[in-house]
Amino acid sequence: MSMDPHTDSDMSSSSPVLASELIKQSVPQHVAIIMDGNGRWAQGQGKPRVLGHQAGVKAVRRAVSTAREMGITSLTLFAFSSENWRRPDKEVSLLMQLFFTVLQREIKLLQKNGVRLNIIGDISRFSDRLQKKIISAQEQTSNNNDLVLNVAANYGGRWDILQAAQKLAQQVQSGELAHEAFTEEALSAQLSMQDQPEVDLIIRTGGDYRISNFILWQAAYAELVFMDTLWPDFNESHFKEAVTTFAMRQRRFGLTGSQIDSIQT
Repeated sequence: MSMDPHTDSDMSSSSPVLASELIKQSVPQHVAIIMDGNGRWAQGQGKPRVLGHQAGVKAVRRAVSTAREMGITSLTLFAFSSENWRRPDKEVSLLMQLFFTVLQREIKLLQKNGVRLNIIGDISRFSDRLQKKIISAQEQTSNNNDLVLNVAANYGGRWDILQAAQKLAQQVQSGELAHEAFTEEALSAQLSMQDQPEVDLIIRTGGDYRISNFILWQAAYAELVFMDTLWPDFNESHFKEAVTTFAMRQRRFGLTGSQIDSIQT
């Protein structure tokens, strides 16, 4: 039984438009990763959880390097969710300090490799010191175009949709936007990463099978790959394995398999 939300007649008129995009799917343009398992990695070695987060920074470097090598244009990493504030105060404090240190230390490497840093999320809850460092790091890398590295910090998918809807509602209330112009396209234009391709592939490490309120709108048609590997152990081989899995799948965007076959032949 088909569970596709669109019927063939709904999507058939869009087939020519989709054709060129479908043919490009062997390498995803936009990959997002839920970097799970730092704490368990550390605990498994009898170490404090913060050392797992420090080891996870090395995995971030490997992921960025691999993404550039494969020609991926956008890489989005889920670093700190809006729900992570519920963790023990000491761990949150150490994470904030680590975030500041990494921004300070990694900026030269990002510059050298043509990586543009883009922090997504509500940074207003961070300290003034950290907010200034975030703004500075983004400005310093703003002209780089080899890869966009989106780091989701104090981010939640529901928050992202809500803040976009609130912006449009304010525009409607002020008369700047007609209510009938409150469309999917208008909402998408107010979301994080609105200037980038929609997410093609989500990878989650750590063995859990959920997306944890991550980029809910942007990942509407993303392929999902779940891996048991804990994030500090995630390396180039794991990344390429996930991309290979992606390349082997048939992405239908509401079409039938036979329609996709006819487009690709």
